[in-house]
Amino acid sequence: MGNIDSNTIGQFILFMVALIFSLSVHESAHAWMSNRFGDDLARLQGRITLNPAAHIDPIGTLLFPAIAFFTHIPIIGWAKPTPVNPLKWRNKRVANFWVSAAGVISNAIIAIIAGIIMRVLFEFNIVELYLHPFYGLAAEATSGSIIAEGSAKLLSGFFSLNVALAIFNLIPVPPLDGSKILASILPPSFEPAIETMERFGFMLLIVLMFTGVFSFLFRIVMPLVSYPFVIGIG
Repeated sequence: MGNIDSNTIGQFILFMVALIFSLSVHESAHAWMSNRFGDDLARLQGRITLNPAAHIDPIGTLLFPAIAFFTHIPIIGWAKPTPVNPLKWRNKRVANFWVSAAGVISNAIIAIIAGIIMRVLFEFNIVELYLHPFYGLAAEATSGSIIAEGSAKLLSGFFSLNVALAIFNLIPVPPLDGSKILASILPPSFEPAIETMERFGFMLLIVLMFTGVFSFLFRIVMPLVSYPFVIGIG
């Protein structure tokens, strides 16, 4: 794990702030969209909220991300799944698509906002921008101000975490959102195959995670989605 100093602890706190907020937005988006299609289960359970207490999973939101941060093992955290009742949905296939996609869309929006803010700060010479080979767009303060440095790291964290969450959740392996999005698009004849995948989905995710597939995917996608924010920078 190496030496853990005050700087590392500070980075960890900023990382957890970005992660917990992003996961809360992700799950709240699922709940909000499900309610829009007629299912009030998540709303009645208080899940349409950005209050982290409603979404935190002790293992997925706190323990695993902490392990990932200090050991550099490629683990992506998760929050408590948003409960839905598909029987209440109007137009089930359309609802399944948008409810499943809502979380990914919310993470994409956060990443775009973070990227735009970093670019604006760059134009005002408050931060320098660069492309990290794994985390994508990142910012460093041009001054020694603690506030500027903390803001740069927090914005960088918001960008990379939300891009990672969006990419990860788009993977069409159960129980990820991508599998539900795919199921809502494919003909009903594919349902047995999808149900079979659901039995082995978690095991497959573990294999993909520890064989470096996710790391490889992120190294390809991160620079691509980061590039629009560094256009014109010498």
